[in-house]
This record gives sequence, C-alpha cells and structure tokens, in this order.
Amino acid sequence: MQPLLPEAARLLPEPVRRLAAWCVVLLLVTGVVVVGIRLCAEFRTAVVPVLLALLGTALLGPLYRRLVKAKVNRSVAAGLTCTAVVGVVGGAAYIVVAALIDSGDEIISSLKRAAESVAEYFGAAGTSLDDLASNAKELLSKFGGTAASGVISGISVVGEAIAMAVLALLLVFFFLRDSHRATGVMRALVPRRSAESVEVVARRAYQAVEGFMRGTTFIAFIDAICITVGLLVLDVPGAVGLGALVFVGAYIPYLGAVLSGAVAILVALADRGFVIALWALGVVLAVQVLEGHVLQPMIQSRMVRMHPAVVMLTITAGASVAGVLGMLFAVPLTAAAFGVVAELRDRHAPPSPPDTTESPSPKEPPESSGGS
Repeated sequence: MQPLLPEAARLLPEPVRRLAAWCVVLLLVTGVVVVGIRLCAEFRTAVVPVLLALLGTALLGPLYRRLVKAKVNRSVAAGLTCTAVVGVVGGAAYIVVAALIDSGDEIISSLKRAAESVAEYFGAAGTSLDDLASNAKELLSKFGGTAASGVISGISVVGEAIAMAVLALLLVFFFLRDSHRATGVMRALVPRRSAESVEVVARRAYQAVEGFMRGTTFIAFIDAICITVGLLVLDVPGAVGLGALVFVGAYIPYLGAVLSGAVAILVALADRGFVIALWALGVVLAVQVLEGHVLQPMIQSRMVRMHPAVVMLTITAGASVAGVLGMLFAVPLTAAAFGVVAELRDRHAPPSPPDTTESPSPKEPPESSGGS
C-alpha cells in the first residue's frame, strides 16, 4: 500500500509540483540566511573583523604577491603591506585633521555668519546663535543625563570600533602571510571526495571579492582625482589632503562620500567664503552623481559580473539589514554567492544532448569475405 501523500502529489500537474519544490527550497535558504544574519549580529565583534580582513586581503593581495616574487620574506612582505596601508590612511587623516585644526576658528565664524544671514533673510525671530547660547545652560540642565549617557555609549562604540580595526589589521597580516596554506587547510577540513569542488567554489567566490575591491579602488581613485582637481581650481587649501580623504571614504558607500564632501565644503567655506563653498558643493554633488549613476553600476557590474540594478538593490538591502556595515559587505558577499551558484551550476549541470541536426552518414555495406 503506497503512502497517501505521493498519491495526492501525483494528482497535481508537473509545473505545480516543480513550483512547490522551488518554494520549499527558497523557504529553507531564507531560513538559513536569516539565522546566519542573526548569529553574525550576535557575534559581530568577531565576525566584522574577519570580513574586513578578507576585504583587505583581497585588496592588498597583488602588492603582497609582488613583494613575494621579489624574494622578500613572507612575514616581512605582509608586514610591509600592512604598514603601507596604515601609513596611507594615517597620513591622509593627519593632513585633513591638521587642516581642520588650523582653520577651525574660521570655519566656526563662517558658519555663524552664514546662520545669521539666513536668519535675517527669512526674518526668523529668536533663532540666532546668541539666543541658542543663552539657552544652552537650561538645555544642558534639562537633558544632562541623556547627554551623559549618550557620550558614554559613544565612547564605548568608538572603543569597540578601534578594537575591531586593530584585530582586522592583525588578521590581514596573518591572512596574507599564510595565504599559500589556505588550500591545504581547506582540503584538510572537508571530506576528501568534495575537496576539489570546495576549492574551486572558494576560489570563484574569492575572485568575486577581489573584483569588487578592485572596482571600488578604481572608483575611489576617480572620485579623489575629480574632487582634488575641482578644489585646486577653486584654490581651496589642503586640496590634496581632502582628495586623500575622499579616496579613503569611498570604501564606505554613500556615508563616506557624504562625510568627506562635507569636510571639503567646510574648508572651502572657512577659507574662501560662501560663494566658493557653493561651487565646492557643486563639484562634490557632480562627482557623487557621476559615481552613483555611472561609475558604481558600470564598473562594479563588470568587476563582480552583476547587473547594475542588482548592485544598487544589494546595497539598499544591506543598508536596511546592517546599516553602514551592510552597505560595505552587501555587494562582495552577494558577488561571492553568485560565483558559488554559477560554479555549482556549471559543475552539476546535466550534459548537453548530442547535436542531431546533421543527417547520419549511411552505413557502408560489409565487405565480402569471399573471392570474386
């Protein structure tokens, strides 16, 4: 006696059964993804440095490999690579911070004059900076507890971010130094029969991440060059340092561009006045429009082999799930997933049927064994 469920399933048409099977697969995959995201959120202090280290390793891999080809010791090459990154990022931050400190008073006075002009133009009463300063004591006494708790939480967040950054840098060093052992470790952790498949899939996923990092670096370089040239034309001080800040900030989608552009506009406002600051704002907006509508979709879609619409939707979904970190990791993780799926499809696809369009050649009659 056969079970009732298979008998009932046979009553359904074949397309309906296939649709039901795909729905079950999608539900299972969605459940696994949701559980994985929850686990990553719980262990973010360990997961985020690992993901950052993988992105950094994909970006710095070519430089490290060149040093190794030049007969440099692997540990020394990894240390030099990490030191170069720290030097570039730290140098750019020092240039920008020094420029802001030197022109800090001018920025504050320019902002005060701009606020007073706006208040006078709109005729707003009681909205000047002097009124705000006179009411500051009352506001602090009223919201002092909330402000203190906010400062404490902010300090803890900054400390956590610094700790994760240091851990990510150390992981980059070890990932670069021991990259030649990755294949052996992977083969030792998986069953012997599926070791080759796992290695090929992992290589495909890592190549997708490398493509994303190369595309992001290329976009960041174009943004930095365009904004630096624009600030040099406007005679804004510290244009090279501001361009370096734009290059570093481009690795954080959207938010990095906004912060670096805001710093450039403030410097222009402090040193060159309100009109030049408006021109600097126009330059920043033009570069951001070029990046968001041309460079980001086209270059990233070619590097990671994803459609531009998929890239934009992926960034939006990552921002809704995990904020800035989600925007940073969404595209490389999705590209890696696409690479894995494509590799599995190529390896496990059924063989194509032979081509039967050509008419078969007629069989030759058997040769006679007897004599004439």
